[in-house]
Amino acid sequence: MAKAIFESIVSGEELLQFEQEGFLVMRGLLADEEVTELLDTFMTMHASGPIEGCFHPLPAEAAGSDILRQFPRMMHPHRVNETAKSYMLHPKVLSVLASLFGEEPLAAQSMLYFKPPGARGQALHQDNFYLKVEPGTCIAAWMALDPADRENGGMVVVPNSSQGDIQCPHLADPALSFTEDEVTVPEGLAPTPIDLAAGDVLFFNGSLIHGSYTNTSDTRFRRAYIGHYVGESTTKLGRFYNPLFAHDGQVLRREDNPDAGPCGGAEISAPIHS
Repeated sequence: MAKAIFESIVSGEELLQFEQEGFLVMRGLLADEEVTELLDTFMTMHASGPIEGCFHPLPAEAAGSDILRQFPRMMHPHRVNETAKSYMLHPKVLSVLASLFGEEPLAAQSMLYFKPPGARGQALHQDNFYLKVEPGTCIAAWMALDPADRENGGMVVVPNSSQGDIQCPHLADPALSFTEDEVTVPEGLAPTPIDLAAGDVLFFNGSLIHGSYTNTSDTRFRRAYIGHYVGESTTKLGRFYNPLFAHDGQVLRREDNPDAGPCGGAEISAPIHS
């Protein structure tokens, strides 16, 4: 793999915040025209769907009362669409990640969330419960394609929770969360909403507890494109996340991690995100 030279765009204060609190917001990292390109790409894909291995939307008459059946998340769209792949490997996103990892980042996963009006949120969880990265952890890059706030299902994080262990989750409330897993907020910590503008990117550590609100707006989608990344020194990760991609598109692999995790193997190892 050819070594990339990343120009750092993360300040010392920002790096310290990430190390201490487990997350960092980079405002306006994506330009308006880039946000538009991503929205056009994913809405065209939705209109042309389904795509095997990526997503399977249902028509309104078959979806019943669950709007997420009409607009399910896309899993690994970078594997079927070159525009999605190019933004997963966006130079500015990779530059931030290189600073946060302290080494070259490798892309493990992409996802697109439509989150239309009425869509449930996602209970608090930790990403490395699923990715099972060793050594270290993963980092997410959550790219807002619409303004994301408390009304339309924006993100919530628990600052400093990345200092703790990966938890074995309990069952979430299905009326509020479309996924089953939920973790407990450690004593002394509290969930904090993170409002984002289109083009902002939220980066967070794989141990950070985070989730999202229900979209209670009448008309507003909360679309977001998300990448999960690992450091170049990663030796193992969950089997759903191979192959990895380097900055230049080179395909790489790491050993599948058979670790049973904090639940002793009872959990469902599946790609996930808010």
